[in-house]
Amino acid sequence: MTHQTVDRPGLPDDPRAFVTEPSPSCPVEITLDALRGRWTTLVVRELLRGDHSYTELRRALPTLSDKVLTDRLAHLVDCGVLDRRREPGWPPRTHYALTARGRRLGPVLQALWEWGADTGAAP
Repeated sequence: MTHQTVDRPGLPDDPRAFVTEPSPSCPVEITLDALRGRWTTLVVRELLRGDHSYTELRRALPTLSDKVLTDRLAHLVDCGVLDRRREPGWPPRTHYALTARGRRLGPVLQALWEWGADTGAAP
């Protein structure tokens, strides 16, 4: 099967865009998986503002439970979105920073914000 070049946003000229069912190798599915879970986008938003310690993230998102924050941070590290760095000393401190790949989520979150904020958009 040959694919024509598509010049419309959201329809890339890439064989992975012509699947007939969801695939874990689909770039959109990979992105959605990285951002899955309630609070994940807010954690990424905070880290787009700069590196944070675990404690700083807790202060920035005060209603987020320790369990969920720990889960989201581990998931983002596993997805290659965050780097985790433990500093020696007492008390132990853990710092998180976006990777280059993670920083590229900034425009993605902005596009999601704009799409959701557009009150004229069909549900």
